[in-house]
Amino acid sequence: MQQLQVGLGEPGLGTDLPEGSDAIECREGFWEINGGAKRAADIVISLCALVFLAPLMLVTFAAIKLDGGGAFFTQSRVGRGGKLFRMYKFRTMYTDAEAVLQRLLDADPHARAEWNRFQKLRNDPRITRIGQFLRSSSIDELPQLLNVLKGNMSIVGQRPILAHQREAYGVHITGYEQARPGITGLWQVKGRNRLSFDQRAALGTDYVRRWSFSRDLWILILTVPALLFSAGAY
Repeated sequence: MQQLQVGLGEPGLGTDLPEGSDAIECREGFWEINGGAKRAADIVISLCALVFLAPLMLVTFAAIKLDGGGAFFTQSRVGRGGKLFRMYKFRTMYTDAEAVLQRLLDADPHARAEWNRFQKLRNDPRITRIGQFLRSSSIDELPQLLNVLKGNMSIVGQRPILAHQREAYGVHITGYEQARPGITGLWQVKGRNRLSFDQRAALGTDYVRRWSFSRDLWILILTVPALLFSAGAY
């Protein structure tokens, strides 16, 4: 069976997960990942971050409004237990983004192939000028701190997915739904959009099955250079 190498070279972050493996049998840390200690840490970190980042968020809000349209974008994502929730982001796309995407995919087979593999486009015609900067810097994700306070998300977790992507997760969906998705996670520090959709799914499952506080700490530490250097962001 082909092996998916996703080791990060840091204590507690290496993994050698077979593609297509049923990763549900091994659930170390299952109760702790949904327990009070991690939830308390999420609340404290998100509150502190919101206070510290409030000026940046206000400036971002004003810049998007000046560019035209609403400042916020909400979208239904899959949360713990498979329940859907509304995830908040700063708007980075034009208001007719979905129609623009569909026209491109219908007309361009190369773009369609890229979308099918990554669920992302490197040259995405939907993204506004300011939106490109917000995405590369991950500033667009700051409103998700409100999702953390509400209990929909965690600071560290699996990448939040859309409802129609559940089937594409295959055997990994059960592991994904065992915990809250996160603002950052293994996908963020391992390459972000350079990873295929299958790799992101495998990383999410591995995070859930081998969760620990020390692993969360390493992911948070590695998130800083990933953001500073915009590694894999587009």
